[in-house]
Amino acid sequence: MGIKKLIKNRDSKKTNWLKIDCSIFNSEKSPFEALVVFLKDKKGMNYHDIGLLLNRDERNIWTVYSRGKKKK
Repeated sequence: MGIKKLIKNRDSKKTNWLKIDCSIFNSEKSPFEALVVFLKDKKGMNYHDIGLLLNRDERNIWTVYSRGKKKK
């Protein structure tokens, strides 16, 4: 699900929640790295959409994703 869909539904009465499995935080990754890797790999979001969702620059998201993929 992309950020455009989340933003589009923001003003409507129906809220579109993003479900995150808590088990992603049981690794050597930082919580931020785990979240970014989860959004990119499992939810299929791109760096730009993740950056908008988390209020970060997409270049920072790329760096965090790269660092997170190197860790187990």
